[in-house]
Order: sequence, then structure tokens, then C-alpha cells
Amino acid sequence: MFFEFHGRRVAVNTAARAGLEAEIRARFKAGQGFALATVNLDHLVKMAASSEFLSAYQAQDMVVADGRPIVWLSRLARRPVELMPGSDMVLPLCRLAAEAKVPVVLAGSTEEALLDAEEALTDAVPGLEVAWTHAPSGRFDPEGQEADQILHRLDATGPCLCFLALGAPKQERFAQRGRKLAPAAGFASVGAGLDFLGGHQKRAPAWVRAVAMEWLWRALSSPGRLLPRYVKCLAILPGLALAAWRIRAR
Repeated sequence: MFFEFHGRRVAVNTAARAGLEAEIRARFKAGQGFALATVNLDHLVKMAASSEFLSAYQAQDMVVADGRPIVWLSRLARRPVELMPGSDMVLPLCRLAAEAKVPVVLAGSTEEALLDAEEALTDAVPGLEVAWTHAPSGRFDPEGQEADQILHRLDATGPCLCFLALGAPKQERFAQRGRKLAPAAGFASVGAGLDFLGGHQKRAPAWVRAVAMEWLWRALSSPGRLLPRYVKCLAILPGLALAAWRIRAR
């Protein structure tokens, strides 16, 4: 499945969880880094508006579907992909890291949230090593001095898995730089995934997620911040559906 903006293409190039896990195992074994992004409608809105964000996504090694609309569009295009939300990928990726004896780094969010996430992860995944954590101060710039310091430290750490909880587009742009400046690090952009683990944000109940209404639950829980975002997502959806239908007809 792929999406096109301004004549440029971003593909959901990892369709199934089994394939993602196999690729990450292989990279851990070889000591090779990677960048993993989880695309959703909000990201597509941002790509349509920002060539920088579009470039950041094109630099990702693996892109998976975060959000049921992406899955539905892939089915419409007859190029189906599995649902793999970033929040659901944190524990499975940590298990792969522990299996390969690759240390984990947590970057983003707040110090308190990272400490709680670290405790939750080490309790849930035997043998997991959290090498260090970093909560950015103030307004984090993925191309600023603080970002450079984090990337230098990651490069010195060597092969590792770095979870980025910086929000889009910062986390994807940071991972784009990291592929050059810390090539042995694996970057996984997971948004609020670490906050959910530590209990600093509350995720929708399982039954709400099962009926594909997590977006509504989130919108109602924080309407001032999220309703405008979801309005933009709904506005872009008809054009995406038409594009998916055209892919189907090829």
C-alpha cells in the first residue's frame, strides 16, 4: 500500500507483524540500525502540508499501519496490511531486543513518565536492559544542539533500540537524522506509547479499540486539542479513498 503527495510516494512497506519481527531480528543480529514509523491519517495530513515531513517518512526503513483507516484503505486498494499501532509495538520490540541482548534507550515525554515506563518494561520483559533515558527540555528541535547530543550518545552506545516519544513530525525527523549520525541504532517512533505504559496517559478500553472507536474516545477526552486534528483527517479521507480505488484498478 502506498500514498502519493506532490508526485512523491510513501509506502506501507511492512505489511505483516511476522515480517516486521523477522526484519528487526535480522538487523539486531547484524548490528544494523533502522528507522520504524507508524503511519496514520494525521501523519498523512502532515505529509500533504510539509515536504520536510514527507522526506522524513521516505527516509524510514520500515513503515507500518497505525490506524484502522490505513488498513481499510489498503483493503480497498487490494494491497492489505495488518494493523500495527505504535503503542502496541513497544513490548514486542522490547522482547526482541532482550532476546538479542540489545539495550534499549527511551527518549521523549517527561522524566517521570520515562522512569515509570522503564519500570513497566523491565517488569514485563525479563532480561531487558534500559541503557539510559532522556526527557527533552523545553521545545525540542530535532535538528538542534540537544538532538545532536542525544545522537552522539546513541552513536557511542552502539547497537541499541531507541524508542522515540517526541510526537510527529519531530520523532520521524529525528530518526531520519539518526540513520546517518547513529547508524547502529534502531529508532522506533511510538508517540504516546511510553506514556501509556507508565500510566501518564490513559488509553481507550480494549472494547472501544475492538470496535474501531479509539479515535472518538480520544477526541472526546481532549476535544480542544484533538477535534481539529480529526476534522482534518476526515477531510482528507475521501481523496485517499479515491486514490486507493485507482490503485485497485491498476
